[in-house]
Amino acid sequence: MRRVLFAVVVLIGIASAGRPLRAQGAPPQAAANAPYTIEYYYKVQWGHQQEFLDLFLKNHYPLLKKIVESGRMTSVKIEAPAYHSTEDGRWDYRVTIKYPNAATAVTANPDEERLIHQLYPDQQTYKREEQRRFEILVSHWDLPVTEITPTK
Repeated sequence: MRRVLFAVVVLIGIASAGRPLRAQGAPPQAAANAPYTIEYYYKVQWGHQQEFLDLFLKNHYPLLKKIVESGRMTSVKIEAPAYHSTEDGRWDYRVTIKYPNAATAVTANPDEERLIHQLYPDQQTYKREEQRRFEILVSHWDLPVTEITPTK
């Protein structure tokens, strides 16, 4: 019996040799020039959700819109959950950004500093408000997502 079990294990190992390892249930990565989506989650200190949103809409969203206008991003969507969840699973805002491709999503935007100075000439106020936005943030995480909906 041990020999049979050993033979099965060896055959499985040989059959799977050379195949890329993939996490259980992981979707295939999109083609190099396919659209690429990242969801950005924000969990804010309890009671400061509106303050965070006001600062985000004032200081970050206009920058994101400018980047969409430039073509570096294809869309930006901001959402909040309709109901609350457990504290450990709670998030307050999700910003979904679609990029034309993965390379654009993961490389630095060379125009970002210029756009920030263009949109916010009062840099002292901008930096103070952005600092506050991050002070009231409990956690933030980015989740690249791959659409796996069948096309046919």
